[in-house]
Amino acid sequence: MKPDDSFFKHIRGFLTVYLPKNKCFSPHTVKAYRDTLNLFRKFLNNEKGIAFTAIRFDQINHEVVYGFLSWLQSARNCEASTKNHRLAVLKSFFHYCAMEDPALMALYLDLQKIRSQRIVRNRVDYLSETALKVLLEQPDPTMRRGMRDRFLMILLYDSGARIQELLDLQLRDLHLKDQVPCLYLTGKGKKTRAIPLMEKTIAHLNEYLKQFHPGSDPQNDHYLFYTQIKGQTGKMSPDNVACFLKRYAKMAHQVCSDVPLQMHAHLFRHTRAMHLYQAGIPLSYIKDFLGHTSVNTTAIYASTDISMMKVALEKISQRADGHATEEAPIWQDNEELILTLCGLK
Repeated sequence: MKPDDSFFKHIRGFLTVYLPKNKCFSPHTVKAYRDTLNLFRKFLNNEKGIAFTAIRFDQINHEVVYGFLSWLQSARNCEASTKNHRLAVLKSFFHYCAMEDPALMALYLDLQKIRSQRIVRNRVDYLSETALKVLLEQPDPTMRRGMRDRFLMILLYDSGARIQELLDLQLRDLHLKDQVPCLYLTGKGKKTRAIPLMEKTIAHLNEYLKQFHPGSDPQNDHYLFYTQIKGQTGKMSPDNVACFLKRYAKMAHQVCSDVPLQMHAHLFRHTRAMHLYQAGIPLSYIKDFLGHTSVNTTAIYASTDISMMKVALEKISQRADGHATEEAPIWQDNEELILTLCGLK
């Protein structure tokens, strides 16, 4: 029997042409899609006894994909969100195949019947203002590395950036001479957003630039945060940040038990969002600040803050007792205050 290479041709077209050139996906996103297809290949080989070179479209149906999802959970301990992502990748791939070959449309429609697994969202962890203050006090600012580490944590919090967004920052992304000083972050899907900088943050930034980028052209492509290994300068890695965050967290935990020992960079992002929400900033503003595509993603912060829920219930109880004092939110009808609290002015 003549080998059927249509499956491989469609994979090649999907990964090398459709995703990077037609959809303009980033290399990171293309890699994530490739990883899913590789896992699917391993599943077919290990569980179904189908070698990669022998895979054909007529061997795939919704039952096989259901088996793949179960295998992800049992063999690889994948959570629901990961399984849903893998399923979305497969659906995207088979949609592409159906567009290229109408004979595969029936297979694509068959796989469309598979529903994503419902995700139960956990509460968002974040630092209290006291815990944040104690953590930022741990690096020694009189030491060069301590100054760098403290400023990186300050900028993580003030910008609400993802760690990779922060480490990708170059000097040309800093716009300190604009009417509203800001930095430009490039997030998921290569979407860029401007984050205004507060005066205290700018002061820390200028001190950092004097130490780590003396005399540098503000328009060059040098990374804001970097490491030097054997004389070679390169972009700082997330692992490097994770290492010193855990060290400072261990030190801070001895002073304030609210500081978690398993500290990670994304906790600063959650903390900034929660502090903005607790200050009365509407979710729509926080969504834009964080770079979320939908307010539904940001809404998780609204469902996390039990203290605000308690205050609201106490106010309702006071009204029921007949001695309520109506207090308007401090930001109500005050656009300037909203922008300031949100770090947008």
